[in-house]
Amino acid sequence: MRRLPISCFIIAKDEADRIGRTIESVQPWVNEVIVVDSGSTDDTMAVAIRAGARAISNAWPGFGQQKRFAEDQCTNDWLLNIDADEVVTPELCREIEALFANGSPPCVAYGMPVQLVYPGASKPRRWARDHWCIRLYDRRAVRFRASAVHDSVVTGSHRYGRLQGALHHFSMRSFGDMKRKLNERTWLSVEHAELLSSAGLIPRLLTEMPMNFLKYYITRRHFTGGLMGLRYASIHSWYRFLKIYRVWHERTFGAGVLNAGQVPTTRSESTDAPDNELPRNNAESNQT
Repeated sequence: MRRLPISCFIIAKDEADRIGRTIESVQPWVNEVIVVDSGSTDDTMAVAIRAGARAISNAWPGFGQQKRFAEDQCTNDWLLNIDADEVVTPELCREIEALFANGSPPCVAYGMPVQLVYPGASKPRRWARDHWCIRLYDRRAVRFRASAVHDSVVTGSHRYGRLQGALHHFSMRSFGDMKRKLNERTWLSVEHAELLSSAGLIPRLLTEMPMNFLKYYITRRHFTGGLMGLRYASIHSWYRFLKIYRVWHERTFGAGVLNAGQVPTTRSESTDAPDNELPRNNAESNQT
């Protein structure tokens, strides 16, 4: 297998149990793998180096900022970004190889489906339709948005292509791990929420949970996951509601009142845009 002129970069923290598999899915066919670690307390960096990656430490500046830092560490202009808990499937690998068969690809960026794998499973559920995001791109034309919350490639007026091969996303070590990450992410969203009035949030307090349950369970097809899918959709819709409630509470009673004694705002892995919610001018990859 020939190596393609692509730098694959991964941002990580405390991913020693998963990052090896991630690197192994790309290391044989990309030109280099860059791992940017934001202060792991486990062996993430050592595992990455053993798997063939170049590991760099950088204090956490925010999701988009960390990915832009990682972009700058790459030696190639064509970049592939994957999360530390994702795996490139053989089908996706073959599609990317075909893009470079006759030189540079015709588009400056390419999106792909990201399919969730439930805890304890080895592959996605049947008919999975979770997220869609741009992860392969030419940094001379497009780059990640410098946002503390949303890590997305901004395509502007550039044309981008769609790939059929998927990334498999081993996002959850357990449902408890998922709840922890969602709780952390809601506090981050509260910290960076737009200045909406508390009155304007009241309708969303009433609709956020049922609408998001329908989105996850029906639109994203978690009904095909049985009880696992029902549990996943229920937990996600609850934390979607909780995010709106926390923003409303902060707007109504003042900052810092609600989260006294609660879990502080910290970092967690990103989630991606659904397949059927492509934006007009950029490819958001951090919407749950």
